[in-house]
Amino acid sequence: MNTPHLDVEQVEAANTAFYEALEEGDFEKVSDFWLTPSDLGIDESYHDPADAGVVSCVHPGWPVLTGRGEVLRSYALIMANTDYIQFFLTDVHVSVTGDTALVTCTENILSGGPAPDGGEELGPLVGQLVVATNTFLRTPDGWKLWSHHASPVLAESAEEEGDETPP
Repeated sequence: MNTPHLDVEQVEAANTAFYEALEEGDFEKVSDFWLTPSDLGIDESYHDPADAGVVSCVHPGWPVLTGRGEVLRSYALIMANTDYIQFFLTDVHVSVTGDTALVTCTENILSGGPAPDGGEELGPLVGQLVVATNTFLRTPDGWKLWSHHASPVLAESAEEEGDETPP
């Protein structure tokens, strides 16, 4: 059995590596971070491996995605339509209880698509602030994602800050 401090370090490393795989656009690595039916002790000969095991994912503005197949398709779609993405994680907090871990963090995202005229350069970069909760489960192969939930943070604009009406 691992010590609690070592568990926290391992979960934080897995969480960071997941975001690095997203930045690299490495679908295979991203897939490896998600629980599989065999990680859950499910006999794949009796269950569809794409749907077995209730993994879930909520991207900002998306409905809940359930099942490994649906979750992984969403990441394939995001990677296919994003030329550049970088995550600056802040406010990272890891909590481990037994074989389950919860990571909360703020994703400071910088992303860009292709140039508007179809050129080879990167289009305008867009920043977004998202809060996320990642749930991990300990497996014989290490910590794997069970669920990811991300929600946008509504930031106040300078104009809104000055619009306070006196009582």
